[in-house]
Amino acid sequence: MAILRAFGRGGAILALIFLIIALLRQLIMMVGFLMALIKFAVIAVFIALLVIIVLAILRDRSRRKKEAEGL
Repeated sequence: MAILRAFGRGGAILALIFLIIALLRQLIMMVGFLMALIKFAVIAVFIALLVIIVLAILRDRSRRKKEAEGL
C-alpha cells in the first residue's frame, strides 16, 4: 500500500507540474495574440492618420484653387 500512496503523491505533483506548464503556455499564447492585435491597431491608426492628412491637403488645394478662380 505504501508504494501506491507514494505513486499517488508523485502523480499528483506531476499532474500539478503539467497543469502549470499548460497554463503558462496558454498565457504566453494569449499575450502573443494581444501583442499582435495591438500592432495591427497601431498600423490601422497610422494609415487612418495618413489618409486624414492627404484629405486635408487635397481639401486645402481645392479651396485655394477656388479662391484663385474667384479673383
